[in-house]
Amino acid sequence: MAFDTLLVANRGEIAVRVIRTAQSLGLRAVAVYTTADAKAPHVALADEAVWIGEGPVGDSYLIGDKILAAAQQTGSGAIHPGYGFLSENSEFAQAVEAAGLTFIGPEPSAILSMGNKAEAKRLMIAAGVPCVPGYEGAGQSDAVLIEAAGSIGFPIMVKAAAGGGGRGMRLVHDSGDLGEAIALARSEAENAFGSGELILEKAIIEPRHVEIQVFADTHGNVIHLGERDCSVQRRHQKVVEEAPCPVMTPELRARMGAAAVEAARAVAYRGAGTVEFLLDEAREFFFLEMNTRLQVEHPVTELVTGLDLVAMQIAVAQGETLPLTQDDVVLTGHAIEVRLYAEDPANDYLPATGPIDLWQPACGPGVRVDAGIVTGQEVVSPFYDPMLAKLIAYGPTREVARARLIKTVKESVLLGTVTNSAFLADVLGQEAFAKGEATTAFLDQAYPDGFPVTEAKPQNVALALALLLEADRKRTKQAAGYVSDDQLGWSSAALLPLQMILMFGDEELTPRALAKPDGWSIWVGGEQFGVCFTGRANGRIRARINDQTVDVVAHVTRDAVQIAVGADRLSFRRPRPGAQDGAATAGDRVTAPMPGLVVEVQAEPGMTVTKGDRLAVLEAMKMQHQITAAIDGTVASVHVKAGQQLTAGDVMIEIEETE
Repeated sequence: MAFDTLLVANRGEIAVRVIRTAQSLGLRAVAVYTTADAKAPHVALADEAVWIGEGPVGDSYLIGDKILAAAQQTGSGAIHPGYGFLSENSEFAQAVEAAGLTFIGPEPSAILSMGNKAEAKRLMIAAGVPCVPGYEGAGQSDAVLIEAAGSIGFPIMVKAAAGGGGRGMRLVHDSGDLGEAIALARSEAENAFGSGELILEKAIIEPRHVEIQVFADTHGNVIHLGERDCSVQRRHQKVVEEAPCPVMTPELRARMGAAAVEAARAVAYRGAGTVEFLLDEAREFFFLEMNTRLQVEHPVTELVTGLDLVAMQIAVAQGETLPLTQDDVVLTGHAIEVRLYAEDPANDYLPATGPIDLWQPACGPGVRVDAGIVTGQEVVSPFYDPMLAKLIAYGPTREVARARLIKTVKESVLLGTVTNSAFLADVLGQEAFAKGEATTAFLDQAYPDGFPVTEAKPQNVALALALLLEADRKRTKQAAGYVSDDQLGWSSAALLPLQMILMFGDEELTPRALAKPDGWSIWVGGEQFGVCFTGRANGRIRARINDQTVDVVAHVTRDAVQIAVGADRLSFRRPRPGAQDGAATAGDRVTAPMPGLVVEVQAEPGMTVTKGDRLAVLEAMKMQHQITAAIDGTVASVHVKAGQQLTAGDVMIEIEETE
């Protein structure tokens, strides 16, 4: 079991996280990477890196033979799968063991048992772990599932038996919607996991999602490390995680912990795992699933226990006993984590791609940032999950942790692609979350109409324009030779404000600007702002706008400026005469909202459609998105087919509108 070289079969922040711990233990760390990840931090950090493909996961990170070949090529004695990709693939775990290498995770049999929701639920029922009423039978026809749903009663959850992360999952309130939900869940499950097997569960409305971290060694010791509350979710994907759960009691923790330990014992578990439960209003809990790997949200457990879970995984894999008993586990303080995504919350959380022009993570007391990105990376790729970093804050109390995390979200700046930073700060500031009252229904209740579009406040427009003009002034001064600072903005004749044009998304703004020796006078709408820049510190520009001092992080090019003010990330561009913007899209031209793979095409030339009808399904960043008609009409032409990779803006379908 002993090894001195460890290969990390993953990418992004988790690869960085594992590599750092491995190196701190004196191990040699090997990375694998694709062409799309060639400049990623995990590649630079590793002692050695092996190329495994161009970009798509189906040709690289999901190909076990390539991972094994890289391990053998580099003399690796162990493979750490991280999470996602091959981390819960029993066949891969078996292949690693068969190759004489150590798989840092559970036995393949445990992965197989818990990786299928139907089998896992049957095992948990046998072990006496409370489970949600449902159907997990072998019959998988639509008729069998529809009949079972009628017996269970609505609302009901349709779930991929082999799935996780919200993929292959649908909530159904009415029997009339069940057929379509089954079809969509099955399709998504087959594409994501290679299995269309489904289970049904009675939907528990507005529960908390509470999970227990378990750990087991190869000597029969199994303990739990307390719980995490992961109730703040969208589309069944976690947004905020915290430890401990705000409503947990010692008695409830003992009961849930004991159930989680029994779940692990039922499959002879080894290493780190998480048993997930739904906790209802009456404080009754029900088994949801077991994740047979390290969780994304493991840092909050590390902060409240003082343990390094990756180091413990490596120690267990080398045959060591657990370093503590259940009585030694003490939870101290509170930790909260949010996930920074490349996505647009105001556009139905659609994944975004783009360059990382600037990445400036926050630092400070109780702050931890786990990231796998760096300034200058060319693009946030459409091939991978949109999570870019995890922002975590710890404090002696929940309120201190929450306040620190809000500050961390605001001060962790990523410019270049759209992110969910403003959304995260708003979530953390919501009264229900502050009071610890959030359930899985929280986001729908807090944002019934979706998250609002970020507006360009006049003050921020003035600030952005001043930054552009200041950059112009510096370039001109450098080209003109020696010009003293006291000559800036000087003229023998009275200067008149210049009319400017700035684009904020599709919105055209028309501020006016007048140069001053110490800065700029800028008019936005009916408001006037005096803007001057007074210094730079810690990567931030200090500006005085009228009588207010603000700190801003900015990325300025010749005709574009991106600014971070508080949690807002705003992008402006200055159109040039003769420059061509992208073609506008209308309701009669259906375009790809993001880069992705066409999974299905329902539209056919001559088909009559009404607004809202599904035309195609596009898969991007591991989720499937329905492409629907924006108008009533007749399909004039279809430009795509299943299996085709698209870029954002590609025309998919054209519709002739009904007059």
